[in-house]
Amino acid sequence: MNTTNTFMKGWRQDNVSQSLPDVHSTIKVPRNSGFFRTLMAYAGPGLMVAVGYMDPGNWATDIAGGAQFGYRLLSVILISNLFAILLQHLSLKLGIATGRDLAQACRDHYSRPVSIGLWLLAEIAIAATDLAEVIGSAIALNLLFGMPLPVGICITALDVMLLLYLQHKGFRVIESIVGSLILIILLCFGYELVVSQPSLTAISGGLLPQKEIITNPNMLYIAIGILGATVMPHNLYLHSSIVQTRDYDRTDTGRQSAIRFATIDSTVSLFLAFFINASILILSAATFHVSGNQHIADITDAYHLLDPILGVQLAGILFAVALLASGQNSTLTGTLAGQIVMEGFLNLRLKPWVRRLITRLLAIVPALIVALLYGEKGTAELLVLSQVILSLQLSFAVVPLVRFTGDKLKMGRFVNPQWMNIIAWVIAVVIITLNGYLLWSTLR
Repeated sequence: MNTTNTFMKGWRQDNVSQSLPDVHSTIKVPRNSGFFRTLMAYAGPGLMVAVGYMDPGNWATDIAGGAQFGYRLLSVILISNLFAILLQHLSLKLGIATGRDLAQACRDHYSRPVSIGLWLLAEIAIAATDLAEVIGSAIALNLLFGMPLPVGICITALDVMLLLYLQHKGFRVIESIVGSLILIILLCFGYELVVSQPSLTAISGGLLPQKEIITNPNMLYIAIGILGATVMPHNLYLHSSIVQTRDYDRTDTGRQSAIRFATIDSTVSLFLAFFINASILILSAATFHVSGNQHIADITDAYHLLDPILGVQLAGILFAVALLASGQNSTLTGTLAGQIVMEGFLNLRLKPWVRRLITRLLAIVPALIVALLYGEKGTAELLVLSQVILSLQLSFAVVPLVRFTGDKLKMGRFVNPQWMNIIAWVIAVVIITLNGYLLWSTLR
Protein backbone atom coordinates (compact mmCIF):
# COMPACT_ATOMS: atom_id res chain seq x y z
CA MET A 1 0.00 0.00 0.00
CA ASN A 2 1.43 3.40 -0.97
CA THR A 3 1.89 6.05 1.65
CA THR A 4 -0.18 9.16 0.94
CA ASN A 5 2.27 11.99 0.48
CA THR A 6 2.18 15.37 -1.22
CA PHE A 7 5.98 15.76 -1.34
CA MET A 8 7.04 13.06 -3.78
CA LYS A 9 9.50 15.05 -5.93
CA GLY A 10 12.45 14.44 -3.65
CA TRP A 11 11.79 10.74 -3.19
CA ARG A 12 11.97 7.71 -5.44
CA GLN A 13 8.72 7.01 -7.19
CA ASP A 14 8.44 3.38 -6.08
CA ASN A 15 5.96 1.74 -3.76
CA VAL A 16 6.73 2.60 -0.17
CA SER A 17 5.12 0.41 2.43
CA GLN A 18 3.69 1.96 5.55
CA SER A 19 5.98 2.01 8.55
CA LEU A 20 4.81 -0.57 11.14
CA PRO A 21 1.78 -1.40 8.97
CA ASP A 22 0.04 -3.43 11.69
CA VAL A 23 -0.42 -0.33 13.85
CA HIS A 24 -0.27 2.43 11.24
CA SER A 25 -3.02 5.06 11.82
CA THR A 26 -4.74 2.83 14.39
CA ILE A 27 -5.04 5.42 17.18
CA LYS A 28 -7.88 7.85 16.57
CA VAL A 29 -7.29 11.58 16.81
CA PRO A 30 -10.44 13.61 17.63
CA ARG A 31 -11.37 16.28 15.12
CA ASN A 32 -12.47 19.76 16.19
CA SER A 33 -11.84 18.97 19.86
CA GLY A 34 -10.14 20.99 22.58
CA PHE A 35 -6.39 21.34 22.99
CA PHE A 36 -6.05 18.96 25.95
CA ARG A 37 -8.16 16.18 24.45
CA THR A 38 -6.22 16.33 21.19
CA LEU A 39 -2.90 16.35 23.06
CA MET A 40 -3.93 13.22 24.96
CA ALA A 41 -4.49 11.44 21.64
CA TYR A 42 -0.89 12.22 20.65
CA ALA A 43 0.60 11.40 24.05
CA GLY A 44 2.56 8.16 24.10
CA PRO A 45 5.28 8.10 21.41
CA GLY A 46 7.26 10.68 23.39
CA LEU A 47 7.28 8.44 26.46
CA MET A 48 8.43 5.49 24.38
CA VAL A 49 11.29 7.57 22.99
CA ALA A 50 12.14 8.92 26.47
CA VAL A 51 12.75 5.33 27.59
CA GLY A 52 15.93 5.26 25.52
CA TYR A 53 17.24 8.26 27.43
CA MET A 54 16.95 6.56 30.81
CA ASP A 55 17.93 2.98 29.95
CA PRO A 56 20.50 0.98 32.00
CA GLY A 57 23.31 2.19 29.78
CA ASN A 58 22.88 5.71 31.17
CA TRP A 59 23.19 4.54 34.75
CA ALA A 60 26.86 3.56 34.69
CA THR A 61 28.02 6.84 33.13
CA ASP A 62 25.80 8.95 35.43
CA ILE A 63 26.97 7.07 38.54
CA ALA A 64 30.64 7.39 37.56
CA GLY A 65 30.22 11.07 36.70
CA GLY A 66 28.50 11.91 40.00
CA ALA A 67 30.90 9.91 42.16
CA GLN A 68 34.07 11.33 40.60
CA PHE A 69 33.11 14.91 39.86
CA GLY A 70 30.09 15.68 42.02
CA TYR A 71 27.46 17.85 40.38
CA ARG A 72 29.76 19.37 37.74
CA LEU A 73 28.56 17.16 34.86
CA LEU A 74 24.88 18.05 35.28
CA SER A 75 25.33 20.61 32.52
CA VAL A 76 26.36 17.80 30.14
CA ILE A 77 23.11 15.94 30.85
CA LEU A 78 21.15 19.16 30.27
CA ILE A 79 22.93 19.95 26.99
CA SER A 80 22.53 16.34 25.82
CA ASN A 81 18.83 16.58 26.60
CA LEU A 82 18.48 19.80 24.61
CA PHE A 83 20.25 18.09 21.70
CA ALA A 84 17.79 15.22 22.03
CA ILE A 85 14.74 17.49 22.05
CA LEU A 86 15.73 19.06 18.73
CA LEU A 87 16.78 15.78 17.09
CA GLN A 88 13.59 14.00 18.15
CA HIS A 89 11.57 16.94 16.80
CA LEU A 90 13.30 16.51 13.44
CA SER A 91 12.64 12.77 13.58
CA LEU A 92 8.91 13.08 14.23
CA LYS A 93 8.63 15.84 11.63
CA LEU A 94 10.25 13.63 9.00
CA GLY A 95 7.78 10.83 9.73
CA ILE A 96 4.69 13.02 9.74
CA ALA A 97 5.60 15.27 6.80
CA THR A 98 6.79 12.56 4.40
CA GLY A 99 5.06 9.39 5.59
CA ARG A 100 8.46 7.71 5.77
CA ASP A 101 10.46 6.67 8.79
CA LEU A 102 14.18 7.48 8.85
CA ALA A 103 15.19 4.00 7.66
CA GLN A 104 12.82 4.19 4.66
CA ALA A 105 14.08 7.69 3.88
CA CYS A 106 17.68 6.45 3.85
CA ARG A 107 16.76 3.56 1.54
CA ASP A 108 15.00 5.99 -0.80
CA HIS A 109 17.82 8.52 -0.91
CA TYR A 110 21.08 6.58 -0.82
CA SER A 111 22.54 3.95 -3.12
CA ARG A 112 22.10 0.30 -2.27
CA PRO A 113 25.64 -0.16 -0.86
CA VAL A 114 25.33 2.95 1.33
CA SER A 115 21.91 1.86 2.57
CA ILE A 116 23.25 -1.57 3.48
CA GLY A 117 26.14 0.05 5.34
CA LEU A 118 23.78 2.33 7.29
CA TRP A 119 21.56 -0.65 8.05
CA LEU A 120 24.47 -2.64 9.45
CA LEU A 121 25.51 0.31 11.63
CA ALA A 122 21.94 0.73 12.85
CA GLU A 123 21.77 -2.99 13.70
CA ILE A 124 25.03 -2.69 15.67
CA ALA A 125 23.55 0.24 17.59
CA ILE A 126 20.38 -1.72 18.39
CA ALA A 127 22.43 -4.74 19.46
CA ALA A 128 24.47 -2.47 21.76
CA THR A 129 21.25 -1.02 23.19
CA ASP A 130 19.84 -4.50 23.73
CA LEU A 131 23.10 -5.53 25.37
CA ALA A 132 22.69 -2.74 27.92
CA GLU A 133 19.09 -3.81 28.56
CA VAL A 134 20.06 -7.45 29.07
CA ILE A 135 22.90 -6.61 31.44
CA GLY A 136 20.86 -4.00 33.32
CA SER A 137 17.92 -6.35 33.84
CA ALA A 138 20.22 -9.21 34.88
CA ILE A 139 22.00 -6.99 37.40
CA ALA A 140 18.65 -5.85 38.81
CA LEU A 141 17.45 -9.47 39.20
CA ASN A 142 20.74 -10.32 40.88
CA LEU A 143 20.45 -7.42 43.32
CA LEU A 144 16.79 -7.97 44.16
CA PHE A 145 16.61 -11.78 44.27
CA GLY A 146 20.22 -12.95 44.40
CA MET A 147 19.83 -14.52 40.97
CA PRO A 148 23.18 -15.38 39.34
CA LEU A 149 24.00 -13.10 36.41
CA PRO A 150 24.09 -15.90 33.78
CA VAL A 151 20.61 -17.07 34.91
CA GLY A 152 19.26 -13.52 34.81
CA ILE A 153 20.68 -13.02 31.33
CA CYS A 154 18.96 -16.19 30.10
CA ILE A 155 15.64 -15.16 31.67
CA THR A 156 15.67 -11.95 29.66
CA ALA A 157 15.15 -14.09 26.54
CA LEU A 158 11.63 -14.87 27.77
CA ASP A 159 10.40 -11.34 27.15
CA VAL A 160 9.95 -12.36 23.50
CA MET A 161 6.66 -14.00 24.46
CA LEU A 162 5.60 -11.02 26.57
CA LEU A 163 6.15 -8.61 23.72
CA LEU A 164 4.23 -10.77 21.24
CA TYR A 165 1.32 -10.89 23.67
CA LEU A 166 1.33 -7.12 24.12
CA GLN A 167 1.51 -6.42 20.38
CA HIS A 168 -1.76 -8.28 19.87
CA LYS A 169 -3.43 -6.07 22.49
CA GLY A 170 -2.82 -2.87 20.52
CA PHE A 171 -0.26 -0.09 20.49
CA ARG A 172 -1.99 1.90 23.23
CA VAL A 173 -1.46 -1.01 25.63
CA ILE A 174 2.30 -0.93 25.02
CA GLU A 175 2.34 2.85 25.51
CA SER A 176 0.41 2.51 28.78
CA ILE A 177 2.82 -0.10 30.13
CA VAL A 178 5.79 2.06 29.19
CA GLY A 179 4.19 5.05 30.92
CA SER A 180 3.47 3.00 34.07
CA LEU A 181 7.08 1.78 34.28
CA ILE A 182 8.35 5.35 33.84
CA LEU A 183 6.08 6.41 36.73
CA ILE A 184 7.65 3.68 38.91
CA ILE A 185 11.13 4.97 38.03
CA LEU A 186 10.10 8.56 38.83
CA LEU A 187 8.68 7.57 42.23
CA CYS A 188 11.78 5.55 43.10
CA PHE A 189 14.13 8.41 42.32
CA GLY A 190 11.84 10.93 43.99
CA TYR A 191 12.40 8.96 47.20
CA GLU A 192 16.16 8.70 46.56
CA LEU A 193 16.47 12.47 46.19
CA VAL A 194 14.53 13.10 49.39
CA VAL A 195 16.70 10.80 51.52
CA SER A 196 20.02 11.83 49.92
CA GLN A 197 19.39 15.55 50.63
CA PRO A 198 21.51 16.97 47.78
CA SER A 199 22.79 20.54 47.82
CA LEU A 200 20.44 22.76 45.81
CA THR A 201 23.19 25.35 45.43
CA ALA A 202 25.58 22.75 44.01
CA ILE A 203 22.85 21.46 41.66
CA SER A 204 22.24 24.99 40.34
CA GLY A 205 25.97 25.47 39.80
CA GLY A 206 26.30 22.11 38.08
CA LEU A 207 23.71 23.07 35.48
CA LEU A 208 26.05 25.78 34.20
CA PRO A 209 28.75 24.54 31.75
CA GLN A 210 32.29 24.70 33.11
CA LYS A 211 35.58 25.01 31.26
CA GLU A 212 37.03 22.14 33.28
CA ILE A 213 34.80 19.67 31.43
CA ILE A 214 36.89 20.32 28.30
CA THR A 215 40.31 20.74 29.91
CA ASN A 216 40.15 17.70 32.23
CA PRO A 217 40.63 14.56 30.06
CA ASN A 218 38.95 12.23 32.59
CA MET A 219 35.95 14.50 32.94
CA LEU A 220 35.71 14.94 29.17
CA TYR A 221 35.79 11.17 28.64
CA ILE A 222 32.84 10.65 31.00
CA ALA A 223 31.04 13.66 29.52
CA ILE A 224 31.24 12.11 26.05
CA GLY A 225 30.01 8.84 27.52
CA ILE A 226 27.02 10.68 28.98
CA LEU A 227 26.31 12.22 25.57
CA GLY A 228 26.54 8.82 23.88
CA ALA A 229 24.31 7.22 26.51
CA THR A 230 21.74 10.01 26.36
CA VAL A 231 21.15 10.67 22.65
CA MET A 232 20.30 7.22 21.27
CA PRO A 233 20.59 6.52 17.52
CA HIS A 234 17.83 3.89 17.47
CA ASN A 235 15.39 6.46 18.91
CA LEU A 236 15.66 8.57 15.76
CA TYR A 237 14.43 5.61 13.70
CA LEU A 238 11.80 4.70 16.28
CA HIS A 239 10.21 8.14 16.65
CA SER A 240 9.88 8.76 12.91
CA SER A 241 7.79 5.61 12.73
CA ILE A 242 5.61 5.47 15.84
CA VAL A 243 4.24 9.01 15.37
CA GLN A 244 2.50 7.58 12.30
CA THR A 245 0.34 5.34 14.53
CA ARG A 246 -1.94 8.39 14.94
CA ASP A 247 -4.88 8.73 12.56
CA TYR A 248 -4.38 12.41 11.72
CA ASP A 249 -5.52 13.94 8.43
CA ARG A 250 -2.88 13.34 5.76
CA THR A 251 -3.19 16.93 4.53
CA ASP A 252 -0.92 19.94 5.07
CA THR A 253 -3.20 21.22 7.84
CA GLY A 254 -3.45 17.79 9.46
CA ARG A 255 0.31 17.28 9.32
CA GLN A 256 0.97 20.73 10.77
CA SER A 257 -1.30 19.96 13.72
CA ALA A 258 0.26 16.51 14.18
CA ILE A 259 3.78 17.96 14.25
CA ARG A 260 2.72 20.53 16.83
CA PHE A 261 1.13 18.06 19.25
CA ALA A 262 3.76 15.36 18.72
CA THR A 263 6.48 17.91 19.51
CA ILE A 264 4.77 18.85 22.78
CA ASP A 265 4.47 15.17 23.69
CA SER A 266 8.14 14.57 22.85
CA THR A 267 9.48 17.64 24.66
CA VAL A 268 7.56 17.01 27.90
CA SER A 269 8.58 13.33 27.89
CA LEU A 270 12.25 14.15 27.35
CA PHE A 271 12.22 16.55 30.29
CA LEU A 272 10.98 13.63 32.39
CA ALA A 273 13.96 11.66 31.09
CA PHE A 274 16.22 14.58 32.01
CA PHE A 275 14.88 14.53 35.56
CA ILE A 276 15.63 10.81 35.90
CA ASN A 277 19.10 11.04 34.35
CA ALA A 278 19.96 14.06 36.47
CA SER A 279 18.59 12.27 39.55
CA ILE A 280 21.00 9.37 39.06
CA LEU A 281 23.98 11.72 38.87
CA ILE A 282 22.70 13.87 41.76
CA LEU A 283 22.15 10.78 43.92
CA SER A 284 25.68 9.58 43.13
CA ALA A 285 27.16 13.00 43.88
CA ALA A 286 25.23 13.51 47.12
CA THR A 287 25.94 9.97 48.35
CA PHE A 288 29.32 8.85 47.02
CA HIS A 289 31.23 11.99 46.08
CA VAL A 290 30.40 13.79 49.33
CA SER A 291 31.26 10.72 51.46
CA GLY A 292 34.62 10.21 49.76
CA ASN A 293 33.61 7.11 47.77
CA GLN A 294 34.69 8.64 44.50
CA HIS A 295 35.84 5.31 43.06
CA ILE A 296 32.25 4.06 42.64
CA ALA A 297 31.69 3.48 38.94
CA ASP A 298 29.23 0.62 38.56
CA ILE A 299 25.65 -0.20 39.47
CA THR A 300 26.35 -3.07 41.87
CA ASP A 301 28.69 -1.05 44.08
CA ALA A 302 26.19 1.81 44.14
CA TYR A 303 23.40 -0.54 45.24
CA HIS A 304 25.40 -2.02 48.12
CA LEU A 305 26.59 1.33 49.46
CA LEU A 306 23.38 3.38 49.26
CA ASP A 307 21.72 2.08 52.44
CA PRO A 308 24.84 2.21 54.68
CA ILE A 309 25.84 5.72 53.58
CA LEU A 310 22.34 7.19 53.68
CA GLY A 311 21.33 5.27 56.81
CA VAL A 312 17.98 4.09 55.37
CA GLN A 313 16.46 0.73 54.49
CA LEU A 314 14.82 1.17 51.09
CA ALA A 315 17.29 3.23 49.04
CA GLY A 316 19.12 0.22 47.58
CA ILE A 317 15.95 -1.78 46.92
CA LEU A 318 14.16 1.08 45.14
CA PHE A 319 17.34 1.75 43.16
CA ALA A 320 17.26 -1.86 41.89
CA VAL A 321 13.49 -1.72 41.24
CA ALA A 322 13.98 1.38 39.09
CA LEU A 323 16.81 -0.39 37.24
CA LEU A 324 14.60 -3.41 36.50
CA ALA A 325 11.75 -1.16 35.28
CA SER A 326 14.22 0.71 33.09
CA GLY A 327 15.56 -2.49 31.54
CA GLN A 328 12.12 -3.90 30.78
CA ASN A 329 10.94 -0.62 29.30
CA SER A 330 13.94 -0.45 27.01
CA THR A 331 13.24 -3.99 25.84
CA LEU A 332 9.87 -2.95 24.39
CA THR A 333 11.18 0.06 22.48
CA GLY A 334 14.35 -1.69 21.33
CA THR A 335 12.28 -4.43 19.72
CA LEU A 336 10.18 -1.96 17.76
CA ALA A 337 13.28 -0.07 16.64
CA GLY A 338 14.77 -3.32 15.36
CA GLN A 339 11.66 -4.07 13.35
CA ILE A 340 11.55 -0.54 11.91
CA VAL A 341 15.21 -0.59 10.89
CA MET A 342 15.08 -3.98 9.16
CA GLU A 343 11.82 -3.29 7.34
CA GLY A 344 12.81 0.25 6.41
CA PHE A 345 16.30 -0.39 5.06
CA LEU A 346 15.73 -3.80 3.48
CA ASN A 347 11.98 -3.75 2.85
CA LEU A 348 12.15 -7.16 4.52
CA ARG A 349 9.44 -8.29 6.91
CA LEU A 350 10.10 -11.02 9.43
CA LYS A 351 7.67 -12.45 11.93
CA PRO A 352 7.96 -10.40 15.15
CA TRP A 353 9.14 -13.34 17.25
CA VAL A 354 11.88 -14.16 14.73
CA ARG A 355 13.10 -10.56 14.65
CA ARG A 356 13.02 -10.30 18.44
CA LEU A 357 14.81 -13.60 18.92
CA ILE A 358 17.62 -12.58 16.56
CA THR A 359 18.12 -9.26 18.32
CA ARG A 360 18.01 -10.78 21.77
CA LEU A 361 20.44 -13.58 20.93
CA LEU A 362 22.92 -11.03 19.57
CA ALA A 363 22.84 -9.39 23.01
CA ILE A 364 22.56 -12.51 25.18
CA VAL A 365 25.47 -14.48 23.72
CA PRO A 366 28.26 -11.93 24.43
CA ALA A 367 26.71 -10.95 27.79
CA LEU A 368 26.47 -14.60 28.84
CA ILE A 369 30.05 -15.38 27.79
CA VAL A 370 31.42 -12.37 29.68
CA ALA A 371 29.30 -13.14 32.77
CA LEU A 372 30.53 -16.74 32.86
CA LEU A 373 34.18 -15.82 32.32
CA TYR A 374 34.58 -12.54 34.19
CA GLY A 375 31.53 -12.15 36.47
CA GLU A 376 30.21 -8.79 37.69
CA LYS A 377 33.30 -6.77 36.78
CA GLY A 378 33.21 -8.01 33.20
CA THR A 379 29.52 -7.27 32.70
CA ALA A 380 29.97 -3.77 34.16
CA GLU A 381 32.76 -3.08 31.66
CA LEU A 382 30.66 -4.54 28.85
CA LEU A 383 27.85 -2.15 29.82
CA VAL A 384 30.20 0.83 29.45
CA LEU A 385 31.50 -0.56 26.13
CA SER A 386 27.93 -0.74 24.78
CA GLN A 387 27.60 3.01 25.38
CA VAL A 388 30.86 3.73 23.56
CA ILE A 389 29.53 1.75 20.58
CA LEU A 390 26.26 3.70 20.67
CA SER A 391 28.03 7.05 20.70
CA LEU A 392 30.11 6.04 17.68
CA GLN A 393 26.99 5.02 15.72
CA LEU A 394 25.09 8.21 16.53
CA SER A 395 26.58 10.33 13.74
CA PHE A 396 25.35 7.88 11.07
CA ALA A 397 21.74 8.49 12.12
CA VAL A 398 22.00 12.21 12.88
CA VAL A 399 23.58 13.34 9.61
CA PRO A 400 20.93 11.77 7.30
CA LEU A 401 18.16 13.08 9.55
CA VAL A 402 19.45 16.67 9.48
CA ARG A 403 20.08 16.43 5.75
CA PHE A 404 16.60 15.15 4.89
CA THR A 405 14.68 17.59 7.08
CA GLY A 406 16.67 20.50 5.63
CA ASP A 407 15.82 19.52 2.03
CA LYS A 408 12.87 21.53 0.71
CA LEU A 409 12.38 19.13 -2.18
CA LYS A 410 11.76 16.29 0.29
CA MET A 411 9.95 18.18 3.06
CA GLY A 412 7.98 20.79 1.13
CA ARG A 413 6.53 23.44 3.45
CA PHE A 414 7.74 21.49 6.49
CA VAL A 415 11.43 21.97 5.67
CA ASN A 416 13.55 23.22 8.58
CA PRO A 417 13.78 27.01 8.86
CA GLN A 418 17.30 28.34 8.34
CA TRP A 419 17.98 28.94 12.04
CA MET A 420 16.96 25.39 12.90
CA ASN A 421 19.07 23.99 10.10
CA ILE A 422 22.13 25.84 11.40
CA ILE A 423 21.59 24.62 14.98
CA ALA A 424 21.00 21.05 13.77
CA TRP A 425 24.23 20.99 11.76
CA VAL A 426 26.16 22.49 14.68
CA ILE A 427 24.83 19.68 16.88
CA ALA A 428 25.80 17.12 14.24
CA VAL A 429 29.35 18.54 14.04
CA VAL A 430 29.68 18.58 17.84
CA ILE A 431 28.55 14.95 18.03
CA ILE A 432 30.96 13.88 15.26
CA THR A 433 33.88 15.76 16.87
CA LEU A 434 33.27 14.39 20.37
CA ASN A 435 32.81 10.85 19.10
CA GLY A 436 36.03 11.14 17.12
CA TYR A 437 37.81 12.19 20.31
CA LEU A 438 36.20 9.29 22.19
CA LEU A 439 37.40 6.81 19.56
CA TRP A 440 40.93 8.24 19.68
CA SER A 441 41.00 8.14 23.49
CA THR A 442 39.67 4.57 23.57
CA LEU A 443 42.23 3.31 21.04
CA ARG A 444 45.03 5.17 22.80
